[in-house]
Amino acid sequence: MENTYNKIALFEKKEIRKIWYSNEWYFSVVDVIKALTDSIDSKDYWYRIKKRTSDEENIQLSTICRQLKLISKDGKKYKTDCANTEGILRIIQSVPSPKAEPFKRWLAKVGYERIEEIESPELAQERMKNLYKQKGYKANWIDKRLRGIAIRQNLTDEWSQRGIKRKSDYAILTAEISKATFKMTPNEYKKFKNIPSKSKSNLRDNMTDLELIFTMLGERVTTEISSQEKPIGINKGKSVAKRGGKVAGKARKETEKELGREVTTKQNYLEDNK
Repeated sequence: MENTYNKIALFEKKEIRKIWYSNEWYFSVVDVIKALTDSIDSKDYWYRIKKRTSDEENIQLSTICRQLKLISKDGKKYKTDCANTEGILRIIQSVPSPKAEPFKRWLAKVGYERIEEIESPELAQERMKNLYKQKGYKANWIDKRLRGIAIRQNLTDEWSQRGIKRKSDYAILTAEISKATFKMTPNEYKKFKNIPSKSKSNLRDNMTDLELIFTMLGERVTTEISSQEKPIGINKGKSVAKRGGKVAGKARKETEKELGREVTTKQNYLEDNK
């Protein structure tokens, strides 16, 4: 199975969905067309380009595309026409737009940055740190958030080694840790913080310092237990996840006693920056 993940890139403030597939970036064709043409219906525009090119040049543009699942505005993933850098360059030859040359330069920059990140992973972290800074997050919060991302990656790597591969199973195990730590699943937590269900906003991007710390604790302890006991499968994984979350839950309760207030809060980044 291919190792794929979704990201959003920006070209002149227009979102371009991209996915790392088969060791290279693939870009959403309709997003590229929308960015280049400002078309209201980029799907129809793409359809007409394919038909015109096929009729006039006997070239099937669709053959240079792959149907890959990208996240849509409703938060769900749908199969979408995507092309790698070479394919996108071929497609934009058929799109009359003054933005074509700037887009080519942008495309080259995106590819180069990914190569840099593979050779020097710390560059990816630095770019992420700068992105959070631009959004207005404070430095000490950013440090915790990035550390939490690393801990989360270690946990999913551990789950993968225990035979757990599906994202749906990851979600189930994550919910078990969250319930034991905060008495809420991630979905319940988002409702608690009044984050719209269709919002692309990440729950952890809306957590306070303490909420991040206890999230990290639950996931790190789960990783340690799993690494030591080596449980195989989702059912044994759930048991370990509950135990890891329970450790964080106890620590949260002790902290609340000392502070005289709850750790969980409705405070979130969306509300703070309205």
